Amino acid sequence: MATALVSQENVVASLVSRTGRHLQRYDKGRRQVVGCIPYRYKKGNSNASEVEDELEVLVISSQKGKGKLFPKGGWELDETITQAASRETYEEAGVKGTVEPQLGNWTFQSRAHGTDYDGYLFPLRVTEVLDFWPEKNNRQRLWMSVDEARECCQRGWMKEALDVLVDRLAGRQQLDEEEMGSCSASHQAKSNL
Repeated sequence: MATALVSQENVVASLVSRTGRHLQRYDKGRRQVVGCIPYRYKKGNSNASEVEDELEVLVISSQKGKGKLFPKGGWELDETITQAASRETYEEAGVKGTVEPQLGNWTFQSRAHGTDYDGYLFPLRVTEVLDFWPEKNNRQRLWMSVDEARECCQRGWMKEALDVLVDRLAGRQQLDEEEMGSCSASHQAKSNL
């Protein structure tokens, strides 16, 4: 019976967001903020030739409910940058997945505090969409196309990161297509021998 009780406590603890700023990282007075652009490919759209046509990204409502953005929050002293990005995405958007190499970093001004922040964004290839997550009652999440996300995202630096992601994925798709073409040509050459 004690085992079941511990399991329930772990579940409850994992549904609570970290709060407060006592563990926050700062660099030259600028708060360090990290997050992810959660993405997936539309199901059943295997004939799409453009990355943007088949790519969906997940946006969330801001805490005050005005506008949409990608999940992000403070990078804390007891975690790596990718751990922080993954945690923030789980807490705010309720998704888990593979954090990929950083899209870049931007300095931006906080609308609420009027101070400069450093923002780092990573792609997160979504592998799990959760029914329950810490900020489920505070935020809405919505899967949308890249064009829709560009239109509704409130933060210019996040739109720039989205463009980097799309370019990266398009480059990856092109490499995959070239590799498939060269493998096919190599196979054809071998079969002609």
